[in-house]
Amino acid sequence: MAWTLAPEPHDSPVAAALWRAYYTEVSDRWYLLHEGRRTDPGELERGIAAEPGDDLVPPRGLLLVARYAGEPAGTAGVRLLDDATAELTRVFLREGMRGRGGAALLVRAAEDAARSLGATRMVLDTRGDLVEARALYARLGYAETEPHNAAPYAEHWFARDLTRPA
Repeated sequence: MAWTLAPEPHDSPVAAALWRAYYTEVSDRWYLLHEGRRTDPGELERGIAAEPGDDLVPPRGLLLVARYAGEPAGTAGVRLLDDATAELTRVFLREGMRGRGGAALLVRAAEDAARSLGATRMVLDTRGDLVEARALYARLGYAETEPHNAAPYAEHWFARDLTRPA
């Protein structure tokens, strides 16, 4: 089985379904850890609506979708913060697709996309409980750094110089 990666409109049905799966998983993980419950359905809908992804469109952004054996499996988004800095966001693989190398492929493709947008540096944020994500970024050459944003759930910030090999 082979992975394929391609740009996808942020508002396509495929992108919307993957965004819903991503947001549901990370939201449920947070609420289960901190409040012992899953995300309230109304809150889930408000959270999804608050992050439509309209900043993941050319010429200053891009959403990539990974497919495994032709089935939508995951995403990675890139958006320029300034002329030299891109932010990596929405890195996600469906649970059944994990452990097959897709996450690293998505991140590397997002780095290539950031370079094509003119970025020389990639930054990202994540939460402490997303240990798999933190391990992935460290393995791919990202180093923890000072905060680059004040995102409400961000607990760890990473950066990588895109002009240097990983």
